[in-house]
Amino acid sequence: MAPSTTDETLAAAADVKLGLAANTKSVLTKEEKIALIRVNLSEILDFDIIEKIIDEGRHPRIYWGTATTGRPHCGYFVPALKIGQYLAAGCNVVILLADIHGFLDNLKAPIELVQYRAKYYQFCVTSILKAVGVSTDKLEFVLGSSYQKSPEYIMDVYKLCSVVSEHDAKKAGAEIVKQSENAPLSGLLYPILQVLDEEHLKVDAQFGGVDQRKLFTAAKEWLPKLGYRQRAHLMNPMVPGLQGSKMSSSDPDSKIDLLDSPEVVTKKIKKAEAAPGVTEGNGLLAFTEHVLLPAKTLHGGSFQVDRERDGLPPLVYTDITQMHSDYKSDVLTPQLLKPAISKGLNELMAPIQADFQASKEWQEITLKAYPPEEKPKKVKKVKDKGSRYPGGGAPPKDGAAKDGNANAILDQ
Repeated sequence: MAPSTTDETLAAAADVKLGLAANTKSVLTKEEKIALIRVNLSEILDFDIIEKIIDEGRHPRIYWGTATTGRPHCGYFVPALKIGQYLAAGCNVVILLADIHGFLDNLKAPIELVQYRAKYYQFCVTSILKAVGVSTDKLEFVLGSSYQKSPEYIMDVYKLCSVVSEHDAKKAGAEIVKQSENAPLSGLLYPILQVLDEEHLKVDAQFGGVDQRKLFTAAKEWLPKLGYRQRAHLMNPMVPGLQGSKMSSSDPDSKIDLLDSPEVVTKKIKKAEAAPGVTEGNGLLAFTEHVLLPAKTLHGGSFQVDRERDGLPPLVYTDITQMHSDYKSDVLTPQLLKPAISKGLNELMAPIQADFQASKEWQEITLKAYPPEEKPKKVKKVKDKGSRYPGGGAPPKDGAAKDGNANAILDQ
């Protein structure tokens, strides 16, 4: 069910500007904390678990995990902004760098590369959070392999495998594990591990995209089978990619890499699908709603669309409702929106790229984590000119070629 919001919660949300501005307040009320935790989520399961913890005077412990596979892209700004709100609400946040998960997911991350990719992800996530004004001092980074190979964890894997069917495991991972014909068994282990992470990280809630809903509902059912308590689940919306589908690390046409140059960003945005007047499934509007608008309005700013070429003042936005209205009425066109998004995104990515240029370690890890593909060398094809003699044989010795061949023909 979609999260409901009371008038009291709405008032609290307005008071803290629904953002990280709450960091300036030393003490938040219960309503303000709840407002920050709930805002901008698509769905929440069992929020009463979190409310009870707040009532007890404790800080909810929430984890967000990311499988260290393809290079992180600008869609990672969505959970980063939400993590900032959790921190502002006083939550303890754990970021799981799921290296073993990356290997299990249809071998997306070769075992010899996962350690480097996990380090690359830590650099990226830390820099993303800094770029949107989130302090990383209270964050806890945990490497999956640091505890997922322990005897206790492995025994829990065996136990859960004994009570979960193949059908249910496949269903739980349907939206997050790459499906293929004759898929490896590792894909069935992936959801088993993610469910157990809630217990072994000792968290009260797991945060992830709505594409993980089936896995979250499985966790509610599976953990009690081992005698473990249920957790709350918080889901952020999935931002469509540049071509309308899900933004994915493994699909270069759907995403913008964090280290893409301004020229590449502009080129990709120009090519992005954006039908005039259509807001549904519009990846550019969705990205503006969930990344650029929150990032711009965080400190009292706004998202602006320049119209100087038309001799008109800029369009100024602080919420998505007006943007949708202007887009539907053709006041805001794709031709106007795309340059504004390119500018806003390049500004947001600039400090990340500056961090990358300043860190030799990050640069070295990048080459190890994602080594350049070696193009196969072109082998010069040797033309087969044949023997140049009838019958394909070798030329006769002592200049008898003509007589020998003529006699052979006459004998036929």
